[in-house]
Amino acid sequence: MKTFKKFLDCFSAKREIKVSKVFYPGKIKLTGYSFSNLVVVLFLFALLFISGCGGPEAPPVKVTEPTAEKEPDKISIYEEYSPQKIDILPLTEFNINKNTQEDEIHLFVSLLDSFGSKIKSPCTIRAELYVRVQRSSDPKGDRVMIWPDVDLNSHVHNNEYWRDFLRAYEFELPFEPQVNQTYILEVTCLVPSNKRITAEFILKPQSEF
Repeated sequence: MKTFKKFLDCFSAKREIKVSKVFYPGKIKLTGYSFSNLVVVLFLFALLFISGCGGPEAPPVKVTEPTAEKEPDKISIYEEYSPQKIDILPLTEFNINKNTQEDEIHLFVSLLDSFGSKIKSPCTIRAELYVRVQRSSDPKGDRVMIWPDVDLNSHVHNNEYWRDFLRAYEFELPFEPQVNQTYILEVTCLVPSNKRITAEFILKPQSEF
């Protein structure tokens, strides 16, 4: 602003601005040479006023909304406690049913969750029996037996097969084995989430009992 003041003082000292008013209807007339000087002065004043009043623009402030913490997936939490593995207990063997006196496979199955704990759970159990092929890269040979599925989804049936002292389910599968024949017993568990869990167990021939 001091520079502008000096400029005005210098300008007024050298040149005299004369404004003559000639009255016409609705008009004011400025004399020729002083009018152009007045325009320059007003233009410079406007520039200095704008540059003096306007400061540097502040950068825009970004407003970030607080992100809500994601709630844990409840389904995935319960999934950890559902059956993840089948364990066919070593108690499983060929046996003779005491009531019918017929040959059978005495099967004991435990269901394990993701932590390795034996659990009780609604599911469907399916058992299949295959001939074991000796000295083969694929020892599972022909399937010789498949039993009806055992539905354990109702609490009545579940409790019927559950043995709490073993933390396992007990099944009696009628089958008459051939002498000196080794079998592979395959057990599949179908849980309500349509997940299939399978385990295999080698049944030795009766001559090795």
